[in-house]
Amino acid sequence: MTEEERYALGLETMNAVNDGSAQKVLDGLADVAPELAQQIVSWGFGEIYSRPALGPRDRQLLTIGMLTALGGCEPQLELHIGTALNVGLTPEEIV
Repeated sequence: MTEEERYALGLETMNAVNDGSAQKVLDGLADVAPELAQQIVSWGFGEIYSRPALGPRDRQLLTIGMLTALGGCEPQLELHIGTALNVGLTPEEIV
């Protein structure tokens, strides 16, 4: 897969699980770390998140668990809780 294909798949995947708000996340990083935004889309979503082994619900449960265990990740936790709701998890399942 080329870098362009990976980025396109990552953007598609990111929009699918984040209710079409991928651009908002990318815009928030544009001034601070544009390369990080590129890697989040290409690597994080185009290479890792799009793998078929786990569905979006399972991935979000794992991510929420890890962010909670790490602590100090409240902004990321808020984003991933919203994503978890977007992919069909209930508030009870998240808790």
